Amino acid sequence: MFIDSHCHLDRLDLSAHEGDLGAALEAARARDVRQFLAIAVTLDDVPGLAALSRVHHDVVISAGVHPLHDVASEPTVADIKECAETHAAVAIGETGLDYHYDSIPRERQHERFRRHLVAANELELPVIVHTREAKDDTLALIRECTDPAVGGVLHCFTEDMDMAREAVRHGFYISLSGIVTFRNATSLRDLARQIPLDRLLIETDSPYLAPVPHRGKPNEPQWVVEVAECIARERDISIDEVAMQTTANFYHLFRAAAPQASADIKESLAKAGVI
Repeated sequence: MFIDSHCHLDRLDLSAHEGDLGAALEAARARDVRQFLAIAVTLDDVPGLAALSRVHHDVVISAGVHPLHDVASEPTVADIKECAETHAAVAIGETGLDYHYDSIPRERQHERFRRHLVAANELELPVIVHTREAKDDTLALIRECTDPAVGGVLHCFTEDMDMAREAVRHGFYISLSGIVTFRNATSLRDLARQIPLDRLLIETDSPYLAPVPHRGKPNEPQWVVEVAECIARERDISIDEVAMQTTANFYHLFRAAAPQASADIKESLAKAGVI
């Protein structure tokens, strides 16, 4: 069984499924994808994601504001906490720092990221971190503001092994997306072999970054299996091992998601001591 640990279900291109999100999720379930973490880009997204979660028992949600999303007013720590608690979010984010475009001033990104980290700590919820070309500042804020016992994940990771090691030391997981399958992603595949398997997550970041052999198409949750297959090949292990370990990792990090897991997953997690 697989888990898509990062997907934007409210932004999927559903043209291949006649506009039906349920059909897209069923396509994923048919490939043994058993849980979906639907990620918020802004706090305004969260009520809609919560409604999806009520309809689809295997969808859990996050609450946060993307570092490059412009907002009329910056949410306070209290705003972030209230939104997460009201809508039963299992994580805070996605948040972080992105210096590639610099469309949002860095000082503003820093303060927004810090507020999310503080909210995550106070709620004891893991934080989902987007980081691009901001290695040193991302790590500095994580060290300053996070509790390793709560931790989080560096999602859609494309940075170097030094950053991955430092994040893992601070209680974080590393999530790999379809980028790992791209022809020019040699260094990321090297990293996929080196990161401890008990610190890896898999994701689609759909509708973005469709993996090989689906490049050029809108991404969707069912293709998280292709990410797992690539990692299995690179590590020379079975896809079952990747599936089992990344599933256990997901519930170890996102503990609030465990009550929504299916009965067979809960049984496996209980045997492994995760729940």
